[in-house]
Amino acid sequence: MYKQELINPYGKDGEKGKLVEQMFNNIAPTYDILNHRLSWDIDKSWRKKAISQLLPFNPQSILDIATGTGDFAILSAEMLSPKQMIGVDISDGMMTIGRQKVKAKGLQDIVFFKKEDCTNLSFEDDSFDAVTAAFGIRNFQDLDRGLSEMCRVLKQGGHLIIVELTTPICFPMKQLFNIYSHTILPIYGRIISKDTNAYHYLINTIEAFPQGERMVEILRNIGFKKPKFTRLTSGICTMYFATK
Repeated sequence: MYKQELINPYGKDGEKGKLVEQMFNNIAPTYDILNHRLSWDIDKSWRKKAISQLLPFNPQSILDIATGTGDFAILSAEMLSPKQMIGVDISDGMMTIGRQKVKAKGLQDIVFFKKEDCTNLSFEDDSFDAVTAAFGIRNFQDLDRGLSEMCRVLKQGGHLIIVELTTPICFPMKQLFNIYSHTILPIYGRIISKDTNAYHYLINTIEAFPQGERMVEILRNIGFKKPKFTRLTSGICTMYFATK
């Protein structure tokens, strides 16, 4: 068991998946504005850089895990032009926002959303050319099982891209991030989202989540081939790439 699996939203006892679903349903209306403002819009460049890693492989069927409001799925559809892009999440509230954005961009024939437990997917083995995940896997109540499911539904030779928030390891970004994440981020998050605890949970899971070399080791143990990572923006975000 990994440390972040023991951290529940709102500090409540109970099934983590249900509590995460409740939290994201609560903050869904303000999630996008907070996500972009709190990262100073840098999160958009992280997504673009990650998706660009898939351009040489021209994936036609893509699964976006923990899709949230669909930013990664929508950008993937625009940059990669797949035949089908499916975003899955446990939060209907988040995906409702995503469906509105897909409709506004006229991507209804490409991008679809489905409520799924990402640690127990309903899709057949070897279903997708690529599997992606942005800022969501640290919320899994069972990380190994979630990653195993991502590997199972990925076709042989298919590609995995994960981008996840991480803690910087070098001075002075490590110290600056610590100050920012424990003061400005939770206060601003509480003011905008009206959720007192959601952004404390965010920081706690970032700090507890395995990253860098440790995450590469986990991916290799799951069965992914040639996993590697790249730290972005001095390590505030880390991108992982692997094949099956």
